[in-house]
Amino acid sequence: MIKSVLKIDPAQKEILDFGFESVFGKKPERYFSAPGRTEIGGNHTDHQRGRVLAAAVNLDTVAAVRVNGTDMIRVCSKGYPMCEIDVKNLVPNDDEINTTPALIRGVAARFVQLGCEIKGFDAYCESTVLPGSGLSSSAAYEVLIGTIINHMFFDAKVSQAEVAQIGQYAENVFFGKPCGLMDQTASAVGNLVTIDFFDKGHPVIKPVDFDFSACGHALCIIDTRASHADLTDEYAAIPGEIKKIAEYFGKEVLTEIDEKDFFAEIPKLREKCGDRAVMRAAHFYQENARVPKQVEALEKGDFEEFLKLVKESGYSSYMYLQNVIPAGYKEHQDVAVALVLCEHLLDGKGAYRVHGGGFAGTVQAFVPFEILEKFREGIDGVLGEGACHVLGIRPQGGVEMEAD
Repeated sequence: MIKSVLKIDPAQKEILDFGFESVFGKKPERYFSAPGRTEIGGNHTDHQRGRVLAAAVNLDTVAAVRVNGTDMIRVCSKGYPMCEIDVKNLVPNDDEINTTPALIRGVAARFVQLGCEIKGFDAYCESTVLPGSGLSSSAAYEVLIGTIINHMFFDAKVSQAEVAQIGQYAENVFFGKPCGLMDQTASAVGNLVTIDFFDKGHPVIKPVDFDFSACGHALCIIDTRASHADLTDEYAAIPGEIKKIAEYFGKEVLTEIDEKDFFAEIPKLREKCGDRAVMRAAHFYQENARVPKQVEALEKGDFEEFLKLVKESGYSSYMYLQNVIPAGYKEHQDVAVALVLCEHLLDGKGAYRVHGGGFAGTVQAFVPFEILEKFREGIDGVLGEGACHVLGIRPQGGVEMEAD
């Protein structure tokens, strides 16, 4: 892919310089940025080594950085405690599971394994990718740290796609979360891309030639304002149940199993794995086949067909994948309420769907410009001010920012 260039805004530079000097007492030397991402197609397909359509968005995590002459990596994010990592101690630490230091240590460890000689550095970070926004703040953070190390200590030898894999390694091995690779890849590479994860070590990444700014629709992400607390089992159950289906066939993931074979065995799969697992597997096959259709529609300029496919994705996620309402929830069905609001406010126009993991996260909507303000007012009126975020697609992925 063509190397992306991003110039730092003077006002942003001033804010980062002030923050860095307040924390570290010196001026920074370099500046880096990594964007959040939005999943446009492929809901829960990446963990089955399937296909996705994703894009970097114009919200990012940024850092001002300076080599500090020690063996310590010191990272201070606005509003959070300082993280300090010794570059001489880059092994997993059980006490750091589910913490930010684990991500930094994991990214640094993988670079060292690749032959990079990391030195200590100081970084001050700020972010517009809010945690829990459904735009993958953790992936943006991992990509940011990886991009810093890659450019400052490794002559950018590692491609941005490989930076994504390094971020996934850190999250899997050090942070303790068995995530897929979509979030990191979309953040690292930038723009609108389709990714095929079938080859575990070498995902196929292709840019999609489409200008969303010219489609007459705004891309909106709706924060349902629901809590993710106590939903870990709900999220884990999706890949867990699908894994049982794959194991029935003696395989690791569904991409290794022909769809015809799956449907032929449904009577036995229902008995052995349960009906919900069967439904979730059926969603995967439909959704995985839908992604290339979405790509084709966009590349042909057929936006109406694309919107139709987005709606189909949403219906499949709701009915078959069942990642909208947590099991047993009656009083609180936040994502479902957001979806019904979208249906009402769009009134047959545009498209909407559950976005990302589901259950308590976000909803995605493509909203015609002529009704955007009414749509946003309607969403915010029910879910709270600022619930509806209007986003743009960002051409750059993880990148060093140029300062004048």
